[in-house]
Amino acid sequence: MWTGPWFSAMYACRRLGREGKGDVLMIVLYDYPDCPFSQKVRVVLAEKDLEFERKLVDLRRNEQRSAEFLKLNPYGKVPVLVDDDVIVYDSTIINEYLEDEYPNPPLMPEDSAGRARVRILEDLADNLFIPRVDIVLAEVHKPEGERDAEKIKKYEGEILQLLKRLEPMLGQEYLVGEFSLADVAFIPRVMILGQLGVELDAGLQQVGAWIGRLRERPSVRALGL
Repeated sequence: MWTGPWFSAMYACRRLGREGKGDVLMIVLYDYPDCPFSQKVRVVLAEKDLEFERKLVDLRRNEQRSAEFLKLNPYGKVPVLVDDDVIVYDSTIINEYLEDEYPNPPLMPEDSAGRARVRILEDLADNLFIPRVDIVLAEVHKPEGERDAEKIKKYEGEILQLLKRLEPMLGQEYLVGEFSLADVAFIPRVMILGQLGVELDAGLQQVGAWIGRLRERPSVRALGL
């Protein structure tokens, strides 16, 4: 269960919709503020300067299990993106849809090898990195006397090992050269490592510099992490 503030109002960003369709609000994003997968999608929408309406689903009240929401996503998870009559769920699929439908600025390399590298890194972020950070996050949010220090230490170590896999890739500005969906996949949780007490060691200088570059992007600052 995600924790954090609840905002009841819908939110809109700026921009024209799909080229040729004029200044019409078309994209609707169903999300929850603290969900990292929703944050991934909000970064891409901001990077592409797309107008969207934000409908917030209160996970604390199990609104994702309502009959109305399950019509949008039978898995009962956020985010869900609705673009005119197109319904897309799963953050990685949503972001690739946005890349295909709104290709400028590009967030995927042009070559198939580069695109494969992005997808491999997205998979690492979604299935290995984010779950481990969330375990530490859950422990840190407990009262101090209830925290499992051994569990925190174990998963902090695993997080650092995963980041060491990124270190050799970061002799360049971003993971695959230009800013891409690979970087986006890590943003929601890599930006909060300091808040959780996860300290980068001396062998992660490139990762630290990369995090600093990510933090300067307006799309990342807008998350308020």
